[in-house]
Amino acid sequence: MVVHAHPDDESLGSGGTLQHYGSRGVRTVVVICTGGEAGEISDPALATPETLGEVRRRETEAAMAVLGVDRLCWLGYRDSGMAGTADNDDPRSFQRANMAEAVGRLVRLIREERPRVISSYDVNGTYGHPDHVMAHRVAQAAYWAAGDPNRFVDAGPAWTVPKLYEQVNPRSNMERMREALRAAGVGRPPEGMPPEEEERRFRERLQRFAVPDDAVTTLIDIRGLVEKKRDAVLAHRTQMGPEGRFQRMPEELRRQLWTHERYRLVAGPFAPNGDGLEDDLFAGL
Repeated sequence: MVVHAHPDDESLGSGGTLQHYGSRGVRTVVVICTGGEAGEISDPALATPETLGEVRRRETEAAMAVLGVDRLCWLGYRDSGMAGTADNDDPRSFQRANMAEAVGRLVRLIREERPRVISSYDVNGTYGHPDHVMAHRVAQAAYWAAGDPNRFVDAGPAWTVPKLYEQVNPRSNMERMREALRAAGVGRPPEGMPPEEEERRFRERLQRFAVPDDAVTTLIDIRGLVEKKRDAVLAHRTQMGPEGRFQRMPEELRRQLWTHERYRLVAGPFAPNGDGLEDDLFAGL
């Protein structure tokens, strides 16, 4: 079970992992916490602000079909938007959700599905988006609550999930991706921004959101799964316009960048291979 904040996060963050396990007969479940109503609209012909949530739901269903996901679940909250925007104030937004209610919704899904592994984001939500941070908080709390028969007693029989992971981006990978994108002319600095300011901002993001390399415990090799991951990402058409980075990224560069999906084990047995890292989320089970 993977817990994500918005439509398209599941494909960008876990698109390879979902394929990797689905192709091996493992049941895969995607939980998306919001409808993505505050996202972009790459083409006005695709959606309006009023219809964007429903359009993104259909886009996600198309992406799930590409990835072969067994079940797609919606936690039922509204997109909170980027930090500091008006969407933050919407009482329906995920970041304003009652914590116990949100955890209870996810506990019910965990007890229904009885997964052996759950993954979500780290404490910074990968890049600080309020909904990503909230998804981290809810997933962590629900992981522990699901196994306690005295909590959320109306949500079904207790189920203790053997392993919990956070999806992470190590500093070396963030730097590697930046250099590769620059070399390919895809990741250019914003027009008019002095190079030293762009460098300062990058270093700030690196320090704030990337994890030290030794925080990574588990690597899932997705090098043979890049094509379908790309197709799933591009199924989110409202977010992936023709001028966007993912549309313009050459196939060779995509294969260079999308080699592994990286995780940190939070709870459960650690069973490394000869390199000192796990190569399987189910290692030790």
